[in-house]
Amino acid sequence: MSINSEALLERLRPLVPDLRGRLTPDAPMSAVTWFRTGGRAEVLYQPADEDDLAMFMAALPDDVPVLVVGVGSNLLVRDGGLKGVVIRLSARGFGNIETVGDTQIKCGTAVPDKMLASAARDAGLGGFHFYHGIPGAIGGALRMNAGANGTETRERVVEVYAVDRNGKKHTLSNADMGYSYRHSEAAKELIFTGALFEGYSEDKAIIQKQMDEVQHHRETVQPVKEKTGGSTFKNPEGHSAWKLVDEAGCRGLMVGQAQMSPMHCNFMINTGGATSHNLESLGETVRTRVLDNAGIRLEWEIKRLGEFASDQEPVQEFLGRML
Repeated sequence: MSINSEALLERLRPLVPDLRGRLTPDAPMSAVTWFRTGGRAEVLYQPADEDDLAMFMAALPDDVPVLVVGVGSNLLVRDGGLKGVVIRLSARGFGNIETVGDTQIKCGTAVPDKMLASAARDAGLGGFHFYHGIPGAIGGALRMNAGANGTETRERVVEVYAVDRNGKKHTLSNADMGYSYRHSEAAKELIFTGALFEGYSEDKAIIQKQMDEVQHHRETVQPVKEKTGGSTFKNPEGHSAWKLVDEAGCRGLMVGQAQMSPMHCNFMINTGGATSHNLESLGETVRTRVLDNAGIRLEWEIKRLGEFASDQEPVQEFLGRML
């Protein structure tokens, strides 16, 4: 991919003279993703707040691609990088948390899931302990209906706040989000900026015990100290992805320095010098072997974005051939 970061930056600056956020050209995405791999973004934009974001989006030319990333926990950026503008919401502008009334809590989408769980505990609000075990931020949780330990985001959401591609602000109800398993029907162009959640009164000691149990389970069965992206594949209906991967003989399988974790084989890890190409190739190899073994098509849960490097062969997308 040909990246001309300075040219794009010079094109954008006159359009947003009052911008308070930060524009960074040629930003390394390997510093953002938990895999610690990936190419560069042409321009990275970190808005100061929702108003700054709305102004920027209203001024942004229609032909400039836009991509929103969170903390990079379930993101695989290809080695050729990302064209256009990558938007990353900062904790300073979108990291607020506040209780509303007796059972509700409002927060920005840059808030880490674990922080929301802790804030809810401190407020004596039950129903949020599952977030303690999810390695991401609220923006991603809203987009993919993140869940764990038998609870999903859709069970807690009251409304979601967003800015669209033209800079217009929106408030979406729970029904507007169109939630299903690890999915939301909300328009892809919407940039979530915050949300209001509903919990219930609960003893803080009980909540802490629930959070401790979540933490213990995660540390016991997941490679939490590795460079990973969380669950690689969604659970097919009636099946556990990790069991299908294991039964296909892929536990510990490696491509370059990318590996399916021996500890939890639905987690890919970068054992050292893996590239995004290694990781994606590994994932596609696993998908093919699971189809061959079980006749089931695994779907990626990790989001793969960007371009392949010029010296790399594109990873062949899984074709879903029939058996």
